[in-house]
Amino acid sequence: MSWGTELWDQFDNLEKHTQWGIDILEKYIKFVKERTEIELSYAKQLRNLSKKYQPKKNSKEEEEYRYTACKAFLSTLNETNDYAGQHEVISENMTSQITVELARYVQELKQERKSHFHDGRKAQQHIETCWKQLESSKRRFERDCKEADRAQQYFEKMDADINVTKADVEKARQQAQMRHQMAEDSKADYSSILQKFNHEQHEYYHTHIPNIFQKIQEMEERRIVRIGESVKTYAELDRQVIPIIGKCLDGIVKAAESIDPKNDSQLAIEAYKSGFEPPGDIEFEDYTQPMKRTVSDNSLSNSRGEGKSELKFGGKSKGKLWPFIKKNKLMSLLTSPHQPPPPPPASASPSAVPNGPQSPKQQKEPLSHRFNEFMTSKPKIHCFRSLKRGGATPEDFSNLPPEQRRKKLQQKVDELNKEIQKEMDQRDAITKMKDVYLKNPQMGDPASLDHKLAEVSQNIEKLRLEAQKFEAWLAEVEGRLPARSEQARRHSGMYDVQNPPAVNNCAQDRESSPDGSYTEDQSQESEVKVLATDFDDEFDDEESLPAIGTCKALYTFEGQNEGTISVAEGETLYVIEEDKGDGWTRIRRSEDEEGYVPTSYVEVYLDKNAKGAKTYI
Repeated sequence: MSWGTELWDQFDNLEKHTQWGIDILEKYIKFVKERTEIELSYAKQLRNLSKKYQPKKNSKEEEEYRYTACKAFLSTLNETNDYAGQHEVISENMTSQITVELARYVQELKQERKSHFHDGRKAQQHIETCWKQLESSKRRFERDCKEADRAQQYFEKMDADINVTKADVEKARQQAQMRHQMAEDSKADYSSILQKFNHEQHEYYHTHIPNIFQKIQEMEERRIVRIGESVKTYAELDRQVIPIIGKCLDGIVKAAESIDPKNDSQLAIEAYKSGFEPPGDIEFEDYTQPMKRTVSDNSLSNSRGEGKSELKFGGKSKGKLWPFIKKNKLMSLLTSPHQPPPPPPASASPSAVPNGPQSPKQQKEPLSHRFNEFMTSKPKIHCFRSLKRGGATPEDFSNLPPEQRRKKLQQKVDELNKEIQKEMDQRDAITKMKDVYLKNPQMGDPASLDHKLAEVSQNIEKLRLEAQKFEAWLAEVEGRLPARSEQARRHSGMYDVQNPPAVNNCAQDRESSPDGSYTEDQSQESEVKVLATDFDDEFDDEESLPAIGTCKALYTFEGQNEGTISVAEGETLYVIEEDKGDGWTRIRRSEDEEGYVPTSYVEVYLDKNAKGAKTYI
């Protein structure tokens, strides 16, 4: 089965067919090229996606990736990035092994096809030329034969005519003989050209054209084979990366299997553990049974000294925890006196009854007393107002709970040790360089390094002092200091109270409690253990409240209970908080002197214009 024998007369169709084959090859090249572009685009999008969800350096996200679930997600991002790299490999290999190779082959194929069809056209033109020569000799032979016949007839006519001279007859005979000779020569020439044409034609159809068409057929078959090899390569290039892609997917599966919920829960405990113990049950304060107590019993110092009546928060709580009570309710509990206000004196001169009929004193200490004691005796819980409003964090992280403080201090110590090691390495390098300069003065001046060496030594000394300071704080938190009291050692979750600077700082920023007390009685320290951040939202309004009006004292009131303030009859003061239904009004005499008086003892004049303006006497 050969194109030369079967398609000897289909030169034009073969030309179209081979051109179509080249077009198919170029279309396949274009397809592979677009596939490589898709692979590159896909890989780029995968890389961008992976990069988009990578944790940002030096941010909170990095801390979150300590959890196994987050680590699995990070491994998935990295494996996705490697997966994208395999698609880039596919694109590169397809470009180099298919697109580039086939593009070069197409150029060679076009040149070969052009050469074969050029030879075919040349052979075709040659046979057409032979055919034209044959036709020309044939027409010439035919013309000479006709001329010879006419010359013979003219001779015979002249020879039969008696009126024609003998010379004319002889001339006609010679002309006829010449025409016959020319006809014979044309015949011989025609016969020769015919034989030659038949030979050329035989060679053309049985030798030249079959050979040319056979070469074209082989060229076309090679093109088909090349397309098949390219398609196979196309699949193999994909298959080559499948094991690596499988490893990427195996890595994702392995990362998923490495997720440990118990470990993540433990990490959450380490991250957020405060070191405090939950508050205990709040004791019931019975107002129905009167209890006779002297004035000294109502004092803050004695109430603190009563160990049995102290409200403990160290045990387990079965009820609702008091730090999570709504703000307005909690503040009402903590500030207003826990007893009904006395009725106004019946006599015109209320001085006869110094304080009026007071309601019975409750048996247990009010919650505001305990909270005031907590606020004044807990040196580690710093001024919530300054913390809430973005104030400077204490250098020793004393605003944090014990466990969080320990972690922060440990982290700070590690950072300082790294910086010290870095400076020491730099000092060693400078020392070595100085030794080199000493041995080889032509390389440099050793004295030029003294300033830098001294500077590095100073930095090391500063960092060491800083590290020692933080290590001391860390030792204090971890209970390694010998100065810690036995009581502090027994209460493992409590802060060390021997920290006067922290107490002073807190005392300066905090507002006065209702009784104006700042007594630091470390021996009677409260055992309440509450996370500092639990109070940030509850006590944001520690600044002095603005005056909302004025009031005039109708009677004399001697405020001897906590949170109250003494007033004289006829005295004018500022109102900073209206009666909320409990019978008490909060007033201010000066910046550091404010408290509650019975609402029935004063006449209040509210001034709307005074709201929002801070007024001090």
